[in-house]
Amino acid sequence: MGHIDVWAQINTERMAAQPWGESLRRWTKKAGISATPSVGQTLSAMDAADVDITLLSAWYGPEGSLISNAEVAAQVAQAPTRLRGLASVDLTKPMQAVQEIRRWVDGKTFVGVRVVPWLWNLPPNDRLYYPIYATCAELGVPLCTQIGHTGPLMRSDVGHPIPYLEDVLLDFPELTVVGGHVGFPWVNEVASLTVKFPNFYVDTSAYAAHRLPRDFVEYMQTLGSGRVMFGTNWPMISPLACLNKIEQLGLSSDQQTAYLSGTAQAVFNL
Repeated sequence: MGHIDVWAQINTERMAAQPWGESLRRWTKKAGISATPSVGQTLSAMDAADVDITLLSAWYGPEGSLISNAEVAAQVAQAPTRLRGLASVDLTKPMQAVQEIRRWVDGKTFVGVRVVPWLWNLPPNDRLYYPIYATCAELGVPLCTQIGHTGPLMRSDVGHPIPYLEDVLLDFPELTVVGGHVGFPWVNEVASLTVKFPNFYVDTSAYAAHRLPRDFVEYMQTLGSGRVMFGTNWPMISPLACLNKIEQLGLSSDQQTAYLSGTAQAVFNL
């Protein structure tokens, strides 16, 4: 199998127009990538980097639907062997959120759920998330979230792994959690959660391989071996750019295979 990208999205116009995304738009323009790529452009970018499967995220925030679950389903339907979905929901409507997850997440088209704490300005141990966690645990699908500092112009504190995410892992030992965007500058906290919780994983989305923090690369070579997955945050960064200079990571053959596809294949049952 080729590579698996565990964090991407095909933006709608309303997603691309959000004011907090100005910092990401600077990156996108610099890279010459459309802020609202088509499915075809996404597949071409995947092909250029030997990416077989990409997980496309829905996005919901206080503003409402930015990329709806229905829109992601339509995107996946255009290339069902290459694309999968991650559902999202409105935290402020707990029963509707549970119903949405049960409606969309079938383990085939939608293989997990993503909620982004900085979008809500609520740490992941807030009570509003807990019906979502319970539903994911019941369905046996991963909960994907964001850890570390925030690229968009929003507060970073909610991405602090300890105590916020640790509380979730303690309360839901049955739940598989994937922390996206590396967790910088709290990499040591990320490493400690890996040791403590066998159901916690990390992805490297939003980072090109040669720009990963040195202490995170050391983590990938040691405690994080088999616990880290490849991601891009497309269209912010292309898969090819993310894989640039991957040999500099110094991973063994087995570690690199796990990083680029093996771990994601197991975690998302692909």
